Amino acid sequence: MLQPITLYLIRHGQASAGFDQAYDPGLDSVGLVQAEAIAQELEPIGPLPVVSSPLRRTRETAAAFEKCWNVRTTVEPAVAEIPSPTEDLQARADWLRRAMQGHWAALPPVYQHWRDQVIVALLATKKTTIVTTHFIAINAAVGFATQDDRLVCFEPDNCSCTRMEVADGTLHLV
Repeated sequence: MLQPITLYLIRHGQASAGFDQAYDPGLDSVGLVQAEAIAQELEPIGPLPVVSSPLRRTRETAAAFEKCWNVRTTVEPAVAEIPSPTEDLQARADWLRRAMQGHWAALPPVYQHWRDQVIVALLATKKTTIVTTHFIAINAAVGFATQDDRLVCFEPDNCSCTRMEVADGTLHLV
């Protein structure tokens, strides 16, 4: 049996704007402090590879690990935020609030495919890695590992660390 691979799923720091205010906000001053704090907290386990969603708030969170360990982040679109069905900021925020109260099985196939792509990307990881990503992506991974079909099965805070393992071809919540 192969040694499990640990994944540290880091939710991005506090964004400078909400889901209903901007398409791709960076971190605000609190978020930058949060990113530095989680990088310092995890510094003793590294240096590790860092993978990030392409969105600014996750890239800026990953930058704290780059600085701490002198590494370069790999951008992975599969761990980006759940896609929105509309470009209208208020409508997409309303959609997300409703969707978060439901189950994956109730969503159109495009969202189930998105969730599956998150899982495939995480399962493809070949070594212990930091992954800076988003609330729903982390929930997709945890839901898969625990066989929970809800979109939101827990609420990871900004710059929280959710530890998972890839072992025996699947994800396990640590």
